[in-house]
Amino acid sequence: MKNFITLIAVLIGVSGFSQDKERTSLPVAIQIKTAVLAAPEDQREGAKVYGYSESGELEVLREGSNYMVCIGDDPSKEGIQVTCYSKKLEPFMERGRALKAAGRSEAEKRQIRAKEAADGSLEMPDAPSAFFVLSGSEENYNKNTGDLKDGKFRYVVYIPYATAESTGLPIKPEAPGMPWIMDPGTHRAHIMISPISKN
Repeated sequence: MKNFITLIAVLIGVSGFSQDKERTSLPVAIQIKTAVLAAPEDQREGAKVYGYSESGELEVLREGSNYMVCIGDDPSKEGIQVTCYSKKLEPFMERGRALKAAGRSEAEKRQIRAKEAADGSLEMPDAPSAFFVLSGSEENYNKNTGDLKDGKFRYVVYIPYATAESTGLPIKPEAPGMPWIMDPGTHRAHIMISPISKN
């Protein structure tokens, strides 16, 4: 019985490794095609794109020529999720990635970036800046073409230090799909517009 349990554990581990390996080795062109699906169509061709190397490291797959930056799907996480955002958010996002790589917790990241935004060492957007998130299931993703069916969008607009008073928005959604402001009055204040569930 013990040998059987060990065998099952090994097979599960091998299966998991194979799936991860298969996902991390997706061709650059496929990673780029999937990543830019989160961007408005007219901004996809010129977007800068980050993706993942064979070893799972985030790296630049394509330099951009417009004001949009996209991040490809992280193969170590369940499901498919890609993001695109205004170039004005890049210093904020890059700092977050650097702090995460240094082993900082989410709470520490927020505290550090808040301090740096306040003292001016972290550049924040000087105007409302868009952030688009497209997510979906593995079952609806075609790794051969880079297409994702039935994906759901979440729309975010960063507007540092904005409040309910300055925007007229509530601090929580009161109806499905209603925009609201999250983290009001802070460096990371942003307007949230979540997808309406079809259930």
